[in-house]
Amino acid sequence: MRCCLHLRFRSGIKCFLFALIEICLTITSQCKKPHIVFILADDLGFNDIGYHNLKIKTKVLDELARTGVRLENYYVQPICTPTRAQLLTGRYDIHTGLQHGIIWPSQANALPSNETTIATKLKESDYKTHLIGKWHLGFYRKEFIPTQRGFDSFYGFLTGGQDYCTHRNRLGFPKEGYKFLNGYDFWRNEEVIRDVVGDYTTILFAKEAERIITEHDPKSPLFLFLSFQAPHAPLQVPKRFLKIYESIKDHNRRVYAAMVSCMDEAVGNVTRALKKRGLWKDTVLIFSSDNGGQVTAGGNNWPLRGWKASLWEGGVKSVAFVNSKLIKNPGRIHTGLTHVSDWFPTLAHLAEASVEAIPLDGVNQWPSISENKPSLRTEILHNIDPIDEFWGTPDGYSHCRTAALRRGDWKLLLGCPGNGDWVPPAETGRSTQSSCNQHKINSVFLFNVTNDPEERDEISEHHPDVVRDLLARMERYNRTAVPARFPDPDLNSKPSRHCGVWVPWMDK
Repeated sequence: MRCCLHLRFRSGIKCFLFALIEICLTITSQCKKPHIVFILADDLGFNDIGYHNLKIKTKVLDELARTGVRLENYYVQPICTPTRAQLLTGRYDIHTGLQHGIIWPSQANALPSNETTIATKLKESDYKTHLIGKWHLGFYRKEFIPTQRGFDSFYGFLTGGQDYCTHRNRLGFPKEGYKFLNGYDFWRNEEVIRDVVGDYTTILFAKEAERIITEHDPKSPLFLFLSFQAPHAPLQVPKRFLKIYESIKDHNRRVYAAMVSCMDEAVGNVTRALKKRGLWKDTVLIFSSDNGGQVTAGGNNWPLRGWKASLWEGGVKSVAFVNSKLIKNPGRIHTGLTHVSDWFPTLAHLAEASVEAIPLDGVNQWPSISENKPSLRTEILHNIDPIDEFWGTPDGYSHCRTAALRRGDWKLLLGCPGNGDWVPPAETGRSTQSSCNQHKINSVFLFNVTNDPEERDEISEHHPDVVRDLLARMERYNRTAVPARFPDPDLNSKPSRHCGVWVPWMDK
């Protein structure tokens, strides 16, 4: 009897210790800094993902969104460079000088070196930081390339776009005499690499992400910024993905949709690698597009008005979701107002990094995302562009002063916000619904975008008090703006002067 009691006592102690160990491990896991994987698509339109459009086959992205938190009131900037700048700094473009246009390869322009990037901030919290894919934040001096801006490694390209297989960028600046500069652009860290020629960019980036995940030491937190070029033009894709969309007869739309499905497969490969390495349970995965879809290159934002490069909803309202085992209330749609500048303070919060010394325009959205608490954001400055100069190509890009502000339900637009047509996807066979007032200079537009998300009912004459209040608010923002930078091209940047490669030319 005494022996049995002794055994039961020892067994009880053993169970108690195992339970105590399990509790400690749970607490440790909860306190551990999460791995962060941020996936940024390029020119993915609001109507270019399966859960918004059943014709688009994105089963991986759809499932991640379904089991995570879909952000359905989420905004970015209307073009590439400004969105990336706000994502990495948490600051509006009026505060970094990048409020006019993009950075063209031949411009001596970049994200200012005095701006703290989220990669630098995360490194302070012992994260291993990696950038795979598109940079597009300037490179005219070496100090502006990713490995000098907080990233431990870089694998990808510095300019705004390239051929998916030759990895050459031909568009150096949108003015006559500077168009076809044809420079090679693919890097590993700070060295040009050539062994990728002939390989498709989206697949290359996914394989590099898998390699980094496989080799990562789980004891250190990981920050992986996977910045796809897809589905940005040029319209190129491996043939096997075209077979998925034989029913779409419009060539541009068919290739574009295939590029989206290729990216979807790539995301699946990355998430599979995270699970195989044992990192998934501690990972926060974020997916976002950088701006609206470019309808002249197959993208679509239906039923929203406008497209890429415009300040209409089709240019700035974006696809996004978050998936993580760390989300306390998953499997839902979040409608709180969210902006791309919010990722900096949100990721810093997850990394337990202080942001008190940084004048941020973003807010920490993690309580809203994880616990469904109300968003701390009530307004968004979409932009104030003070320059009266054509900066793009004739497919809807800005050519006069423009600005837009969202506050609560109201959205005010000034100047020429870009092409404001409503463009149905080609697969529907429906015709474009033309807007006749998008090119009027010094125009004022007011919408209640909560009740009228398609911006069809312009109501500025009915609410002059709202217009006055929003104009006053915009003027307060404008008083904090720094001058916009959009320099003329520098002939010293020409790839022909640097062995046919786009390189930091002012260091030569």
